[in-house]
Amino acid sequence: MPPLLALASWFVLLLALLRFDPAKEKGISPALWVPIIWLFITGSRLPSQWLAGQLATQAGGFEEGNPLDRITFSILIVAALIILASRSFRWDAFLTRNFFLVAFILFALVSVVWSDFPLVAIKRWFRDLGNYLVILVVLSDPRPPEAVTTVIRRLCYLLVPLSVVLMKYFPTIGRYYLYWTGSVTYMGATTSKNNLGALCLISGLFFLWDTLRRWPERKQRQTKRVIRLNLVFIAMTLWTLNLANSATSRACLMIGSLVLLAAHSKAFQRYSTLLKILIPAVFVLYIVLAFGFDMNSQVAGAVGRDPTFTDRTNIWALLLSMKTNPLVGTGYESFWLGPRLSVIWSQFGTLNEAHDGYLEVYLNLGLIGVALLCGFLFSSYQKICKNFTVDPSVFSFSLAFWAATVFYNITEAAFKAHIMWLAFLLIAIAAPARAAERTPSSAELDITQPTPLLPRLNVGTPALKSNRKALP
Repeated sequence: MPPLLALASWFVLLLALLRFDPAKEKGISPALWVPIIWLFITGSRLPSQWLAGQLATQAGGFEEGNPLDRITFSILIVAALIILASRSFRWDAFLTRNFFLVAFILFALVSVVWSDFPLVAIKRWFRDLGNYLVILVVLSDPRPPEAVTTVIRRLCYLLVPLSVVLMKYFPTIGRYYLYWTGSVTYMGATTSKNNLGALCLISGLFFLWDTLRRWPERKQRQTKRVIRLNLVFIAMTLWTLNLANSATSRACLMIGSLVLLAAHSKAFQRYSTLLKILIPAVFVLYIVLAFGFDMNSQVAGAVGRDPTFTDRTNIWALLLSMKTNPLVGTGYESFWLGPRLSVIWSQFGTLNEAHDGYLEVYLNLGLIGVALLCGFLFSSYQKICKNFTVDPSVFSFSLAFWAATVFYNITEAAFKAHIMWLAFLLIAIAAPARAAERTPSSAELDITQPTPLLPRLNVGTPALKSNRKALP
């Protein structure tokens, strides 16, 4: 098939899928296209990269930025602010219920003061502030559960098939070749194989969760169509993930899938507390064994994999040896700039992340930034566990994605403008109820308690209605 015909076919099928999607929720606000466009850019490439057809190859390019990108992000940020203002968003309740996240964002702003590149740091802070604004557009929707699932589903509709088309029919865009070996590496619509793997991780977990939660109503005609569509995207996701060959995403998808299957099993539904305790316990145990007893390299060597995790351990050693303030870091998004970047590129090529989310935060914001981040992770886990009484199926997805995110950041840096971080915020932020919906008693008496992010989803509604009609 000619490349242009393949691209046109993708576009036509995309429009048909968006129009006749069997899982489409009724009454979804058009304002959700603002966060979808933002997530599309974050999960794929910047507008300037799409137009240029290539990525930055000089260290200075990371400092200068691009006017087209700034204009695009500015328009989306202004649109998000207008939407939130029209909904009378309760900023006071948001600040109260998300203390660690707000403290993390404000500390990042203060860190601009000691940055070597304050102008670049402040520009990036304002750009990344848009990440939180567009997520709040989703969570402040009149129907938050349906809004979250719609955004993730449409994002997967856009990026997963597009990645397949680009890898197969546009090799100059969807692939790249290693300089020394000439071996092919697939990146699809993203900028690297690891980012493509992250996209597949989100897609795989979402469609598996959606299939599991709809499975009890699988005999219904509409639900059967949704499950079939989910299975198609699961197969497409696994095929793409196999080409991406991202070991981190593959392992995290396995971890998240196991959590989903366990959470939907009768045994763990009966003893949900065990599952809540088991996940953080396993994570802490893994950290101790991996970094305290060098378990990672021993296991990797035993199965024939690179004991350095594709030079990650060497990268970590170099980064830790560079002079940074251990308490406050180098300033927000300032480490990968200037002479430091040149030194790193001279040894490891075009590298602009630490391949460890916790180390990345440490380099930029020091131990204070890491402590605030861990506080947010802990508080978000508490919120997720409290939501179990609201809807166990939603609890399962949030729990699985939380587990996948904390493990993913051990060997990849995603606590920044990254598709994993934005997807995580959708389930981690404690969103206040809409001003028009709250009652005086809830606002005055219990403002510190987080409103469940995703209340009970409307699955199997036709069956419920038919049962009501059958009642005398």
